[in-house]
Amino acid sequence: MKHFFYFCGLMLVFASCGVKKAASSGKTNNQYDLAYIQTFHNAMRYKVKGQTNNAIQAFDSCLVMRPTDDAAAFGLSQCYLQLDNKTKAAEYTELASKLDPNNIWYTQELGYMYYNQGKFTEAEKCFAKMVKTQPNNVDWLFAHSEILKRLGRQNDAINALNKMEDQLGVLPDLSIQKFELYVSLKQDEKGIEELEKAREVYPDDLGLIGTLVDYYFSKREIAKAQNMLVELVKNDPSNARANLALGDLYYRQMNKPEAYKYFKAAFEGTGIDVDTKMSVLLEMYEKQVVIDKELIELADLLIASYPNDAKGYSVKGDLLLRNNQKEEALAAYKEALKHEDGKFPIWNQVLILEYELMKFEDLYKDARACSALFPTISSVQLLYTIACVQIDHFQEAIDAADMGKELVVNDPATESEFYAQKGDALFGLKRYQEGAEAYDKALAIFPSNSLTKNNYAMRLALANMDLPKAEKLINEVLEGKSNQAPYVDTKGMIFFRQGKFKQALEQFTIADELDKENKNYIEHMGDAFFKLGDTTKALELWKKALTLGSKNKLLTKKIQSKTYVDPEY
Repeated sequence: MKHFFYFCGLMLVFASCGVKKAASSGKTNNQYDLAYIQTFHNAMRYKVKGQTNNAIQAFDSCLVMRPTDDAAAFGLSQCYLQLDNKTKAAEYTELASKLDPNNIWYTQELGYMYYNQGKFTEAEKCFAKMVKTQPNNVDWLFAHSEILKRLGRQNDAINALNKMEDQLGVLPDLSIQKFELYVSLKQDEKGIEELEKAREVYPDDLGLIGTLVDYYFSKREIAKAQNMLVELVKNDPSNARANLALGDLYYRQMNKPEAYKYFKAAFEGTGIDVDTKMSVLLEMYEKQVVIDKELIELADLLIASYPNDAKGYSVKGDLLLRNNQKEEALAAYKEALKHEDGKFPIWNQVLILEYELMKFEDLYKDARACSALFPTISSVQLLYTIACVQIDHFQEAIDAADMGKELVVNDPATESEFYAQKGDALFGLKRYQEGAEAYDKALAIFPSNSLTKNNYAMRLALANMDLPKAEKLINEVLEGKSNQAPYVDTKGMIFFRQGKFKQALEQFTIADELDKENKNYIEHMGDAFFKLGDTTKALELWKKALTLGSKNKLLTKKIQSKTYVDPEY
């Protein structure tokens, strides 16, 4: 609601109203009138000081003394507005206007009050009176046009806008509003004439062109829309919004070379913000199974424009990940975290990629940092636990697993995994019995987990304990997954521990064929060859495993001594 005078001005208006009425009655100097004047001024002082309830009491007293005093009624309306009592404010605004129908400011307050209440018929009467009194008041003309539009009186609304235009000249916003009104009246040609008239004054105004382009699109007059955009870009090559619209048009026409040319110009130009550019990238991301290199180049332009905004790096990460460029995607996500570390989805992508790429040192650092920011998310704690196990921080892994399983709610698979990781850590500390108990707990919670069964069986085999149980576990896994190298390798390790070296070599060889150049399977084959008496072949395979990065701390000792030594990981 608009107000056209400050408290000081109000005080003068109210005071003058009261004095004038008193003077006309011929009783200015009697005690009764002096009491009224004093009460009125007290009410104004209370109002200015924010003592609204006291002001209301004083204004009420004024109305008791003078029931026809519009100034006191209006004062009460303003006080109730301060208290957000709109019902009372409306009551006294109506009373003030009724008591002094010629006071245009009361009419204004009443008009805006009706407008805010959705009483547009009553509001229109007020504004009609106001613009008749002050036909050059553009604020009132504009409000009047809005009310007329809401009442469905489009022609009258157009006339009100024309009067505004007489005062202000041709303006794009007014022309667009008139266009919309003419279209609603099914007088499209008149609406287009309004826009073209405005374009003579503002030939490059985006609002005018955009309105015309949207209109032509809605009428399926694509050629007209396209020609307008081409003309605009030709006249203003740096106009980002026009380039963007043209790029979108060419993209819809499956003309990618032209589309990306204009998209690039849009991203390099001015007039569109980071969120608009983001929406373009994400929209095309949703449409593409394999991301175009040009789209990634647009992401780089976004980053160049907003180097300190995480959004650009994040969306680039999404694009690269869609193309399975995991290393590059990880770098982009980690760059995003440098600029905004409070977004869990970005952290989640970083941790998952580090896990998939087996960057366990990085995963350890980042999962620990993430768990400090998001301490109640079990998946983060699980990845932290896994990282601890993989880099031999076994006691830390046990502590992390114990903490993590307390975070799990109605998720048996995750709870089971915490126990399995704890089991791995306990085996790493050579606390074999405790490790077996943790694995048993994991399988009791989630008995169908093949990976847990396999890892448990391998741990038992490496520790050379309870081999019948290990064989039972791996046979259950291999019933449905006989072609997966890790499971075949575990079967081979159990045979190896049982002294069945020929059968072990067969399993290790199958695992190697399923997953070529795996350092573990190659070393295991070497172990089997050594046990079968072929030291030369064993040394060849051990050296190859060492070259491939075997984690066995005693592999070098095996090579140097030319004899088998139990592994230590």
